Amino acid sequence: MFGFQGGESPDTVARKKGYMQYAQQRWGFMTNFDLSTIKNDVQLSCMIKERSGISEVQAKSDVQAWMQGKQF
Repeated sequence: MFGFQGGESPDTVARKKGYMQYAQQRWGFMTNFDLSTIKNDVQLSCMIKERSGISEVQAKSDVQAWMQGKQF
């Protein structure tokens, strides 16, 4: 999701870096390493749930709302 796979275009890398920064602004407890290991929205919502103590439903809802309009 946020991690770099190699061979990606400069535009893709820049977009993912921007998304990482937006995610860190939204969820201040997320580190660069945390985000670079996340492969999909399920992993992101699980980490948010665990770190923030919110419900699974709320974490999934927050992630889905945040992801709207973003292309990973």
